[in-house]
Amino acid sequence: MSLNMPALLLVGGMGTRLRSVVPSTPKPLASLGKKSFLELLVRQLKHQGIRQLVMCTGYRAEQIESEFGDGSCLEIAIKYSKETNPLGTAGAVKLAQSHLGSVPEFLVMNGDSFLEVDLCQLVRFHRMHGGLVSMAVVAVENANRYGKVKVDSDRRVVGFSEKTGIDLPGLINGGVYVFDRSVLDYIPGAPASLEKDVFPRLLSKGVYALEQPGIFIDIGTPQDYARAQGICDRLYEAALFPVK
Repeated sequence: MSLNMPALLLVGGMGTRLRSVVPSTPKPLASLGKKSFLELLVRQLKHQGIRQLVMCTGYRAEQIESEFGDGSCLEIAIKYSKETNPLGTAGAVKLAQSHLGSVPEFLVMNGDSFLEVDLCQLVRFHRMHGGLVSMAVVAVENANRYGKVKVDSDRRVVGFSEKTGIDLPGLINGGVYVFDRSVLDYIPGAPASLEKDVFPRLLSKGVYALEQPGIFIDIGTPQDYARAQGICDRLYEAALFPVK
């Protein structure tokens, strides 16, 4: 299966919680081994057939553009959608609309987390279910930090639960999505969050969840960033050889 579609990488956040250990670069450029965390994500996308990337930048955007340029060094094509004021995850997607051309569907990926995901499988799942959004989800032992994704027997998302303060296992949003183009019509032209403002409004239109069995990690805190460093080799292996 050919993945002839663009991917938006959400890399514009300020990363304030990580500032104590990554003080002078955008969070996605935090080092992971000899490369940056963002390069890990780019190589994961490339390995699975994605050749067109749009980096949705914001905080210290010039560092990201300097690092990757037009993508030719990695044999891919990279465009940039730069926000001048924080727009949130949904606002960043809306701003990048002009870079998407007329494609009927596209990928979206958070730039501060890694999920071992089979993108071809996720796209097939999306097309089979016919919803507006398909999200990759992952089971974790402690879903409290993230909030849970509630899914019915047909794999349709029926709701989201906020953090409860109670450590319990559950499914969480893995930060990798396939969007139907019509999702753009539901995003306001103002700062907004995909997770809090857009996805809840789309539940009646069809949001589906496909569980992935592999590694998930974000680098939003110094503790998790240190954990990512400790499993650096496993992450690079997972990026190139995802669990089937």
